[in-house]
Amino acid sequence: MIAETVCSAVSAAGLGLAIVTAYRKRYLAAVRIAAYSLVPIGLVMTGIVEWLADTAFSPTAWAGFGVLGVAWVLFMTTRAVERRRGGTRKERRAAARAADRPEAAAPAASAPSLGQGSRPETRPATASRGDDDFSDIEAILKKHGI
Repeated sequence: MIAETVCSAVSAAGLGLAIVTAYRKRYLAAVRIAAYSLVPIGLVMTGIVEWLADTAFSPTAWAGFGVLGVAWVLFMTTRAVERRRGGTRKERRAAARAADRPEAAAPAASAPSLGQGSRPETRPATASRGDDDFSDIEAILKKHGI
């Protein structure tokens, strides 16, 4: 009963504020305030406020929330342990079977993917002159068009 009275008072105050805002020729804001102020009275009329009040003061409901919390913590703990171990039991068994088979890896899997010849040169071609100290600086300047 008290919750319904408070919601009605909040709605009435919000509608009063909407009227004052509309008087100041801010119609869009006034309509938005009126919409927000009608929400509490709508919740009272649908019975949600009464249901929430009954739930908030019910020890059985709080015990149910506690049980849901414990279930969530247990679920998250098992997920964390599963991720640390590397998957579910079925996935671990499949990985162990695949590791036992020698043909599981590709024949050239141990070879490097890039050879030595494919790397670009680190020094520019102008390094053949005697001024090696400034060749890097010249390369940078040429790169930037200076």
